[in-house]
Amino acid sequence: MDMTEGNYKWVPVTIGFMLGIGFLLLLDVLVPHQHVDSKEPEGLKSNYKKSTKLLFAVTLHNIPEGMTVGVVLAGFLIGNTGMTISGALALAVGIALQNIPEGAIVSMPLKNEGLTKKRSFVYGSLSGIVEPIGSVITILFAQLVVQILPYLLSFAAGAMIYVVADELIPESQEGKHTNIGTIGLAVGFLVMMILDTTLG
Repeated sequence: MDMTEGNYKWVPVTIGFMLGIGFLLLLDVLVPHQHVDSKEPEGLKSNYKKSTKLLFAVTLHNIPEGMTVGVVLAGFLIGNTGMTISGALALAVGIALQNIPEGAIVSMPLKNEGLTKKRSFVYGSLSGIVEPIGSVITILFAQLVVQILPYLLSFAAGAMIYVVADELIPESQEGKHTNIGTIGLAVGFLVMMILDTTLG
């Protein structure tokens, strides 16, 4: 019996989702990193500078973003998966938009630590380099992933949920202006819904 049909559709979704959360949790425990407003580093102990740990923190949560775009585009290229090029485009545009302030989060502290504007900009840009790399690798292996596409999609979803719950929402609620973070979350959700409706 095909485990992805009938009453068993939840199996690949559940397995992939939990693996995605577990994968990001493992990286969170192993990779030395530090968040913008935190004084305490996370992950394994290291002698890296705070700016380097900040770069790792942003890079860490860019991994599932790149995977997500790659999996959706791979699904479109394979065909017969219900995925469209406009859906992949909407997802890529949404992730690209949020990468702009994300790069600034890395670049500005580096500039404050004495790096030149050019080097700070380059490091901020490099923090997102894992996204296109992950997407391209996924697309290159598109034909190999057709049987496990439901697992990969749910893996990417679980990884993204982990990032949002563990990092993005808590960090948006720190400081005096927490309402701005809440409004930003709502606006971001609205933009993605508009992109999904108009392009999907």
